[in-house]
Amino acid sequence: MSGPVFPEAPGQAFESGFPTPPNAPHQYQDPPPPSGYRIPLSTDRPFPQNLQELGEPPFRDADGVSPVYIGSALMEKSVQPCKIGPHLQPFASFPYGGGERGHQGRYDLLPFRPHEMEWVQASHGVIPEGRRPVAGGYEENGALLFHAVAPVKGVQVPGKAGKHLDGCRVAFGGSEHAVSEHYSLL
Repeated sequence: MSGPVFPEAPGQAFESGFPTPPNAPHQYQDPPPPSGYRIPLSTDRPFPQNLQELGEPPFRDADGVSPVYIGSALMEKSVQPCKIGPHLQPFASFPYGGGERGHQGRYDLLPFRPHEMEWVQASHGVIPEGRRPVAGGYEENGALLFHAVAPVKGVQVPGKAGKHLDGCRVAFGGSEHAVSEHYSLL
C-alpha cells in the first residue's frame, strides 16, 4: 500500500491516494491545483487524434471552425500561456516581443472544464476581488502570468495577462495585441 505522493515542483498536484469520486457533491470535491489539470504534449509528436480527451475547445479560430485550446508553452527560462490548435503550425503559439511566436517543444494543454472554471471580466492586469485565476506561467523575471482571452477583429483569442502587462496580450495574425480593458481571465 502506498502513501501520499507529494509534488516534486511548485504547481504540481498533490495526490492523496484516495481520489474524490467524480459524482461527489461539489463541496466535497478537492479544488483543482492552481495551474489546473493539464495534458503534456510536444510539437515533436502528432497532435492528439482523440479530441474528446482534450475536452470541448473553448474557442474557434477566425474561420469559425478550427478548434482553439488554451495551454502553456514551456520555454527555457519561462512558461508562457499560449493558444493551441491542430491547424496551427507549430501547434502552440503565444504573444511575445510584438509578434506571434510559434513554439517548438513541450507545451501543456489545459482542458477547459466549465463546471470548475469560468472566464471573468478584468482590466489593467488586476485580478477581480474574490477570484482565483488559473496560473498560466511566469516570465523570466518570475512575474506571474495568467490565462486571458480578448477580442481581436471579432475573434476571441487566448493569450496571457499579468499586473506587469497592465492588461493582457494576445497573438493574432502574426502580431501581438495589447488589451488593457474588456478582456477576461480564466
